[in-house]
Parts: sequence; C-alpha cells; structure tokens
Amino acid sequence: MLNALADGILEKTKGDFKKRNRLQGTPEAGWIVLDYGDIVVHLFDEELRRYYNLEELWKEGKIVLRLQ
Repeated sequence: MLNALADGILEKTKGDFKKRNRLQGTPEAGWIVLDYGDIVVHLFDEELRRYYNLEELWKEGKIVLRLQ
C-alpha cells in the first residue's frame, strides 16, 4: 500500500513543483518520505506511525489528508 500511495503522489505532482522531489525509504522498511522542499509527505505503516507519533511532533503543522 505504501508503494501505491507514493506512486500516486509522484504521478499527480509530476511537474507541479519547481523543486525536484526526493524519495527516501522503502515499503519494506515501513516508511517512505517524499520531500518537495516546502511540503514533506510522510508515509508510514501502522507500527512506525505509532512509534514516531509525528502528529504530536508537528502538532502545529497542517494535516492535509490522513488515511487510517
């Protein structure tokens, strides 16, 4: 599922941002990060999402979409 989400985001945003996107992580590792400069997309499997608890770390940030 992580790979499908990352592929969908990359396809939809192709050419939309002046800064080159960077992809790090793998579905097998349980996380993928897409870095567009001003926008960072974090994709985690359920276990790592609970562990890192980014919602608390970045509670001032705007959550655009949350899939559960």
